[in-house]
Amino acid sequence: MKKLFLTFACLVLLSVAVAAAQAKTPPQAAVVSAHPLATAAGQRILSEGGNAFDAAVAVAAILGVVEPFSSGIGGGGFWLVYDAQKDAYLMLDARETAPAAARAEIYLDENGNPDPDLLRNGPLAAGIPGSPAALQDIAKTYGTMPLSALLAPAIAAAREGFAVDARYVNGARHKQDILRRYPASAAIFLDHGNVPEDGWILKQPDLAATLEMIAEKGAEAFYQGDFAEKMLRDAQKHGGNWTAEDLQNYKTVMRTPVTGEYRGAKIISAAPPSSGGIVLVNALNILSGFDLAAKDSATRVHLIVEAMRRAYRMRAQNLGDPDFADIPQARLLSAEFAAEQRSTILPDRATPSDIPDLHLPHESEETTHFAVIDRAGNRVAVTRTVNLWFGSGFVPEGTGVLLNNEMDDFSVKPGVENAFGLIGFDANAVEGGKRMLSSMSPTFVESDRGALIIGTPGGSRIISMVLLGILDFLDGHEAEEIAARPRFHHQYLPDEIVYERAAFTEEDENTLRQMGHTLSPAGRYGNMQIILWDYATGRVEAVSDPRGSGAGEVY
Repeated sequence: MKKLFLTFACLVLLSVAVAAAQAKTPPQAAVVSAHPLATAAGQRILSEGGNAFDAAVAVAAILGVVEPFSSGIGGGGFWLVYDAQKDAYLMLDARETAPAAARAEIYLDENGNPDPDLLRNGPLAAGIPGSPAALQDIAKTYGTMPLSALLAPAIAAAREGFAVDARYVNGARHKQDILRRYPASAAIFLDHGNVPEDGWILKQPDLAATLEMIAEKGAEAFYQGDFAEKMLRDAQKHGGNWTAEDLQNYKTVMRTPVTGEYRGAKIISAAPPSSGGIVLVNALNILSGFDLAAKDSATRVHLIVEAMRRAYRMRAQNLGDPDFADIPQARLLSAEFAAEQRSTILPDRATPSDIPDLHLPHESEETTHFAVIDRAGNRVAVTRTVNLWFGSGFVPEGTGVLLNNEMDDFSVKPGVENAFGLIGFDANAVEGGKRMLSSMSPTFVESDRGALIIGTPGGSRIISMVLLGILDFLDGHEAEEIAARPRFHHQYLPDEIVYERAAFTEEDENTLRQMGHTLSPAGRYGNMQIILWDYATGRVEAVSDPRGSGAGEVY
């Protein structure tokens, strides 16, 4: 009888262990972001009893204060969420929209070519911001704490100020001429008209007041009423074409994420108007036909590059705002389509992209990514941006809100590159109310090993960085290795492999050139933020890219 009781007890313990494993609730919570103050704000909310969604709102809000050059409330982004209670994956689309008056011809010069200044500088370059609505919608839908509590750290940082770092200084130096063009912008972001030094204290009282208004009255106060009229007056005074209806009509959209499988792992990533999920899954589908582990290092790079080449080509031809363009998503994500693409790959020879090369401009860290996981298993991966350094460079006077320059992400002229060297066609053409195509790729990966939350800034290189991170995760690398590993990139056009100098050995460089690849060395790029939860050990890692100055904390 005693033996029977022990056996029964063991079975009960085993069933409890199995149930716990199936529930997949982490033993720790974690936050990782591109700035220590933002990570600390997320930690504070979790310690006060908030969930991952509460913490994410707090992190997003303060990042907009301490990284005004990349992710303020004058921009937008994508929020990939996992609701553990409902076992549901969703994506909040807070991408900016084109004002109703937007037309491609507005942005063309006298020769019919895109005018970079109109597309990238000043209020005409700005789409209608989605970030204020996203903060409120996430808090209301998933959060447990009032918006006023979640925005409090951001309000304090804006009002009291913080010491800027080298990234801020580099961004201000890059954008100084445009910031000086608009006195309200220069008064905030420059030190008496000059690029500030590292450690300069940036105070943003107008932004603090705007955040306080949103905390008390909701995001509606941003999009209509006296504040909206103030933004409109100054934007129109400086050549902008926003209207009251553009602001009032803005809504976030809840979308179904893109999903796929690779080597038994489930991939969950951003849906259109992000190109990230479709391009990622398509590239992985192509690679599924190769045993990368059995290849030498140069051949492995060659095959990954050829998958990138084909996936980015598909992006240019097919992707845009799904509410305006008919995207053949099922086919683009199918194994049959990937097999067709794979059949054109030569095992030892590059296949040249089939239209003339385009120039790839310098790319910097204008976007931000962060991630949160809580003890209940809720997860959030968020990539937000104002596009290029300091967005449009324009702040409507008295608001503290730096506007984005996302209109440059549209295809203003078919086949002509944007600031990131990406080309597009009709699916991403300019149209009023439309959301511009994006490369932002907040991503979840779930495998027998565990769960990965990954994302990064980097413009067109975002997708390739996340792709390489997924491959490293599935190969068993730890979070620190994934974040630090040197990177390489190919985006169809220009027809070249852009790479960090430590990415390849000299022998591999020579082999790749012999295969017909053009190699273009670059400086260090990306600012990846990772949370990795290992199911077997129960260990949770939160790692910020060593290329940046962020922080990850596990609680």
